[in-house]
Amino acid sequence: MSTEQKDRAWPAERLTRVPYWVYQDEDIYREEQAKIFRGNTWNFLGLEAELPNAGDFKTSFLGDMPVVVTRDEQGELRAFENRCAHRGALLCIAPRGNVKRINCVYHNWSYDLAGNLKSVAFRLGINGKGGMPESACPQSQSPRKLRIATIAGLMFGTLSGATPPLEQYLGPQIVARIRRVMHKPVKLLGGYSQMFPNNWKLYLDNVKDTYHASLLHLFFAKFRLNRLSQQGGVIVDGDGGNHVSFTMMKTDQRDNVYESAGMRSAQGGLRLEAPELLDSVDEIGDGITLQILAVFPNFVLQQIMNSLAVRQVVPRDVSETELVWTCFGYQDDDEKMDALRMRQSNFIGPAGFISMEDGAATGFVQRGVQGASSNASVIEMGGDRIASDESRVTETSVRGLWQAYRGHMGL
Repeated sequence: MSTEQKDRAWPAERLTRVPYWVYQDEDIYREEQAKIFRGNTWNFLGLEAELPNAGDFKTSFLGDMPVVVTRDEQGELRAFENRCAHRGALLCIAPRGNVKRINCVYHNWSYDLAGNLKSVAFRLGINGKGGMPESACPQSQSPRKLRIATIAGLMFGTLSGATPPLEQYLGPQIVARIRRVMHKPVKLLGGYSQMFPNNWKLYLDNVKDTYHASLLHLFFAKFRLNRLSQQGGVIVDGDGGNHVSFTMMKTDQRDNVYESAGMRSAQGGLRLEAPELLDSVDEIGDGITLQILAVFPNFVLQQIMNSLAVRQVVPRDVSETELVWTCFGYQDDDEKMDALRMRQSNFIGPAGFISMEDGAATGFVQRGVQGASSNASVIEMGGDRIASDESRVTETSVRGLWQAYRGHMGL
């Protein structure tokens, strides 16, 4: 075994340790792009509601690889690499639009909505001079095409023919929890993106960490939206990389566990100038006021009271990640519900009352481990197993994330 392989060896504890070099190694980052994002995984690409009409397109990502998602003339969803076969320029520069043909702005090579090269500008030259020889094969470097699969209005893509069917990849419990939120047609309310100063896995780790939510996020605990003392649980499914956590906030019986323990998140004389922000409707009818669902490697589905959103994790560099948020409601929402969802959208995003701390905390980790690549994090809350749990005082879904990651990476 080489020195480099020894340095990359996973700790002997395996399920309860994560080595810090995994957030820092540029070679590992490049391997992840090939083995995970362009490997046997389903990557979230967007909502079908973003492409309602034939000719619609949007840009998205498969890891750090740019892709185009379209709805063709027959209404079928297509996805392919956002790269011209000629000199590699982006085919679609605008984030979304409607077209009959996609033309590369650089040299005007033209593609159909399935990513097939249809014409080359001046291929025969002008007046018998210039152009390509008859033996040329301009389509030889055509953009790669993705397999597309959908579930309840969510679009996923993969480059691999070996990736299992989408519902098998997700697992039955994840499928049920997706359908719980995506149970009727949706409409877009808006979106935004933010940059995180950390490795992409730190954000996914954060989403799966049910233990931190009411400790880091003051708003959650202070206003009793999410406390570990409330009824809830964690579901781990698939190969361990997919999970759901949920909370029923009206089950805490006004406990004072956080206050008596002196938790920072429950202290201080904070109050809301607009308490109507906490008004909510149990529109699904099961008493669950918060559900966070994550699918490895890049998807999060969120219900925080009546705030609904999807999040796409886009790795940009070994220590930089973009998070793309899309907020939505249901097509049959009335004006009152639209206003409620928009008001509660203040919970999330880069300046959200709840979400703003996540970007800081994950950045603190990236900075904190800079000189500790040979050390590892400790993930022993809830023991060393990977299984669904009625308690959220556990890191079971974090362990599941790293089990799935190691499986894809061969570590």
